[in-house]
Amino acid sequence: MSDVVAASDLHRTFEAAEGRDIRVLRGVDLQVPAGETVAIIGPSGAGKSTLLHLLGGLDRPTDGDVRWAGNSIGSLKSLELAAARNRYVGFVFQFHHLLRDFTALENVMIPQLMGGTGRREAEARAREILDQVGLSERLSHRPGKLSGGEQQRVAVARALANEPPLLLADEPSGNLDVETSERLHNLLFELVDVHQSALIVVTHNMGLAARADRMLRLESGVLTSVEQSRVL
Repeated sequence: MSDVVAASDLHRTFEAAEGRDIRVLRGVDLQVPAGETVAIIGPSGAGKSTLLHLLGGLDRPTDGDVRWAGNSIGSLKSLELAAARNRYVGFVFQFHHLLRDFTALENVMIPQLMGGTGRREAEARAREILDQVGLSERLSHRPGKLSGGEQQRVAVARALANEPPLLLADEPSGNLDVETSERLHNLLFELVDVHQSALIVVTHNMGLAARADRMLRLESGVLTSVEQSRVL
């Protein structure tokens, strides 16, 4: 059985001022099967978000390969990659990135409509997943009428709307208070368990990281395993 996502010898270099290259990732290898949760920790600026963007097809590596379900995404053209990403990957970022002129229901429908799902089916699915995240009474509310925690729950629902095999979360509770963060973490792990998605979460929150099946540290461009007992 193929891993949901696998990275092989992943490198990412950026060109800085005066033509100087900055090597952010140096030969990263990672394999994540269905149902596994992985936390990536490390200092700010270490390239954690860069790695997440490469795994999710938002950026392309300087060298190396990313595979979804055993299929390399490196040869896909931009439009092909965008279509595959919409079906295969769900993203949750630190800021919710909801469309402010659309309701919670409409925001969750959008990824499905973009993927070709009919409007009636997309609405039914959006209602279902918003009910799962506890927002069945807030369907018609726009983001400006929702609390920070509610906005992030809508973002989680949107990420899961197409039932993607891969869920990527980048500091998903970074803007929330402790109590709201804990509720969001519980929700993420519950939904991943139900849908058997692979979850990779980048975080500075060690409590969140410790809940993952596996903890990895990215530093100086290198990804290494962390014994969770040492951080508890």
